[in-house]
Amino acid sequence: MTSSSTNGARARLALVTGGLGGLGTEICRQLAQAGRRVVAADLPASEARLTAFREATAGFGEAIGHEAMDVSDHEACAALIGRLEREHGGVDILVNAAGITRDASLRKMTPAQWHELMRVNLDGLFNTCHAVVEGMSTRGFGRIVNISSVNGQTGQFGQTNYSAAKAGVHGFSMALARETARKGVTVNTVSPGYCDTPMVAAVPAEIRAQIVAGIPVGRLGQPADIARAVTFLSADDAGYLTGVNLPVNGGYFMSF
Repeated sequence: MTSSSTNGARARLALVTGGLGGLGTEICRQLAQAGRRVVAADLPASEARLTAFREATAGFGEAIGHEAMDVSDHEACAALIGRLEREHGGVDILVNAAGITRDASLRKMTPAQWHELMRVNLDGLFNTCHAVVEGMSTRGFGRIVNISSVNGQTGQFGQTNYSAAKAGVHGFSMALARETARKGVTVNTVSPGYCDTPMVAAVPAEIRAQIVAGIPVGRLGQPADIARAVTFLSADDAGYLTGVNLPVNGGYFMSF
């Protein structure tokens, strides 16, 4: 991965957690298209998954790289981000897209299902933001975009853990936005609705049809729809947008 842009200035470095997933990959692609150097951070992956990611991002050459990282491991996050700071001059953009589900009704949910999800979906934000916020504040520039979910706004049957964590994502983002606003660091949330991803594809066809029927625009979201919002909020000239929750759900849930 190169460390400078074609005009000689240092290109902004973006770190995307969950970067090998369908949503994460498209975020990486659009950030690279916007002129960012991108590191996709994800759990150690199979060769097949890495090959698929490399094929999907091949057109961007060295502008997109990959690093293995577990967002639930505070020391691992600090180590990788510290190395990126030393090697590339700083992590300028952080996109927290890593997330898991552990669905069950609360009556049947185990403590392990609760804690495993919280360690990734909520502790992961602390671990990565904790590692980047000092450098961003010192340099006077930073863009943090945290991926939440429409289910963090509406709640969802069988997802007390997921809905709680995703609501917490925006609470975290608003509080951190207040702490960093005068340092040139913005912190925002993107809340996707139902998207055309493997998780939604696994839903029975009749239920999927009911979901689509409830979306005013009449279709599932695409990873590109979410990535476009992330790219917008992470732009250099987006400095007056902070503490925002940007829903990208086709009108499935609207609020004032």
